[in-house]
Amino acid sequence: MTRPALVRSLAVIGVASLTLAACSSSNNATSPSNSASGAAGPLIIQTVLPQTGSLAFLGPPEFAGVKLAVQQINAAGGVLGSPITELVGDSGDASTNTASTTADAGLAKNATVFIGAASSSVTRAIYKKITGAGAVQISPANTAIDLSSINDNGLYFRTAPPDVFQGAVLGGVASKDGRKNVAVLALSDIYGDGLGKAFSDNFTANGGKIAGGKVISYDPKATDFSAEVGQVKATSPDAIVLIGFDESKKILQEMLKQGVGPNKVPLYLVDGNLSNTIADGLPAGIMKGTKGTTPGAQSTGDFKAQMLTVDPALKDFSYGPESYDATILAALAAQAGNSTAGKDIAANLAAVSQGGEACNTFQQCSDLLKSGKDIDYNGQSGPIDFNAVGDPSAATMGVYEYGPDNKYVPLSYISGVVPPVPSVAPTS
Repeated sequence: MTRPALVRSLAVIGVASLTLAACSSSNNATSPSNSASGAAGPLIIQTVLPQTGSLAFLGPPEFAGVKLAVQQINAAGGVLGSPITELVGDSGDASTNTASTTADAGLAKNATVFIGAASSSVTRAIYKKITGAGAVQISPANTAIDLSSINDNGLYFRTAPPDVFQGAVLGGVASKDGRKNVAVLALSDIYGDGLGKAFSDNFTANGGKIAGGKVISYDPKATDFSAEVGQVKATSPDAIVLIGFDESKKILQEMLKQGVGPNKVPLYLVDGNLSNTIADGLPAGIMKGTKGTTPGAQSTGDFKAQMLTVDPALKDFSYGPESYDATILAALAAQAGNSTAGKDIAANLAAVSQGGEACNTFQQCSDLLKSGKDIDYNGQSGPIDFNAVGDPSAATMGVYEYGPDNKYVPLSYISGVVPPVPSVAPTS
C-alpha cells in the first residue's frame, strides 16, 4: 500500500493546546561557533540503542539509521578530513545495567557523541555519566517530558519531540473519532506517566473524560496484568489508550481474554508499542481499526530503500529517520565548530539545525559550511530546529491504523510547533 501524502492541520482535529505553524527555520538561530580549541582526532560515535530488552523491536531501524548516516558521511569525505568511527553498543532496558556498561566502553574509547538511548528511563540512568564527561548525548527516541529540564550541562539533545506533542495529537485523534470516555493504561515510569498525563490533559480539554477519573498505571516488569486490565474493564470505556513497550503484547492478550480487546473496544497505541509484531500469534484482523501515533515525518520510498541496504530484514522503520538525523547533525556540528570535542559539537547543534540556508544531506550541508555559509539541516524526521533545551521546536507526528493483516499503515502526518514543556525545576 502506498503512503498517502496527507499532512493535516491539528486545528482540524481539534487539539486546543498545540499551536500550528509552518515548520520553517527560526530567525533566532545563532551562527555556527567556530571553536578556538579545534579539537584534533576523528569523530567517534557510540550507539547506546536496544539490542535487548523491552524496546528491542525498535533497535533494528535505529541501528540502521546510524549506520546509513555514517556510511554517507564517510563517503562524502568524513568530518574535518577524517572518516568517523561508529562503536555499536546495546542499551538493554531500565531493568539492566547494560547501558551504563556501554557508556563506559564508549568513553574509554574517546567517543564524544553518544546516540541513544531509546528508553527515557535508560537515558535518565546514564546521562550524567555521559554529559558529565563532556560528551554529547543525542537520543533519537526519548519523549519523556521531564528530560527537558535535566541538569545536562547543555549536552543532551533529542531528535524526537517531548510527549506534550504526541499527547496533543493523540488526544485530538481520539476526540475527532468521537470518543467520550477513554481509559488510559500506562506503564509506571517517566515515559508512561508523562505521556499519560499529556494525553489526558489534551483529551479532557477537548471535552472528553478519562474513564475512572485517572490513568491506570502498571508495573512493566510484572508477569500478570489481569488486575490492571480488570480495572480498565470496570470503567466501561468507549476506547482504551495503551501506553507501554514490549509487555503490551501480554496486556493485549489479557484484554482479549477479558473481552475488552480491540475487536470489542477501540484501541489506541503510542510510539512505544506501535509495532507490526504486537499481534503475532493472534487471529487475523484482531487489530483492524486500531490506531496509533509515533513521531516522524513520512519516510520516502528512497530513504526506506537506503535503510534496507543496511539491514534487509527491517520490518519497522520507527525512529530510523531520527537516528539518521542525530548522526548527521552531530557530524555537521563538528564541521561547523572545527572540533570533535563534545562541548564544541553541542555549541553548534542548534545553529546547524535552523536559521541558515536549507539543506538535507550531509554532502550538501557540508559543502555549504565549507563555503562559509550558515545552514539549516532539514532531516528525514522533519525540520528539528533545536530549541534552548535541546528539544525539537517543530515536529511531525504520524497517525497510523491497523488493517485486516494486523499491520499498520499511515493515515496522516500532523506537523506543528511543539508546545512548551511545563516549567519545572531542573532535575538531576
